[in-house]
Amino acid sequence: MSQAIETARSEQVADLLVSLVRAEGSAGHAYPQATELTAGPEAMRNLADAAHYLCVLHGRFPGVIDHAAKKTGHPAARGWLSAAAEAFAAERALLTRLAVATGPLPSTPGQAECEAAVLQQSHALDMLAQSDRAGCALGAAFALALDWQAVRAVLEAAARRASIAPGDCALPGEEETRTVAMIVAETPSFERAMSFGAQQLLAQHRGLWDLLEARQQARAKV
Repeated sequence: MSQAIETARSEQVADLLVSLVRAEGSAGHAYPQATELTAGPEAMRNLADAAHYLCVLHGRFPGVIDHAAKKTGHPAARGWLSAAAEAFAAERALLTRLAVATGPLPSTPGQAECEAAVLQQSHALDMLAQSDRAGCALGAAFALALDWQAVRAVLEAAARRASIAPGDCALPGEEETRTVAMIVAETPSFERAMSFGAQQLLAQHRGLWDLLEARQQARAKV
């Protein structure tokens, strides 16, 4: 009976992680799917904006997944983190190429405030990924890998505009991530920390999309 209860609890944790990403992640935000971002005469500037600021958040090494690999000792997570870190290195390289190929950061009212806000987000992600609270960094890494699918769609749109072949994304998928999350969720405190890490990373992504949308609207008024 206790084993069945433990299995059901672990499944609920994994389901919660996936549900969080779907509800609170990039796929649930309007701007990544907005026509203004990927089509029309201002699309290249809008995509350049996204590429540059995504590069500020995730273009540096070590990143969220790399930090999580140092903070996580659970053997079941080691393989996932190793594969995810290697895959995200390729995503980081793509981000850098796109930031160059799409052109300079478009001039936008309130530029200094925007840069300060994104740097603050980057600092928040660093703190999250280096948290000593067991499970927090891993939850952030899980959320990043799962949310990246929606982010990747924007990067691929920018790559098409810049005539760059983006290659396939090799980050672990939903099923693999869900399975590992079930295995590592051994205690309620670890589960809570993992959920917190995931929620906080998704909040930073949504905050970035809010900022990019506001910047696009500000440029449209000029």
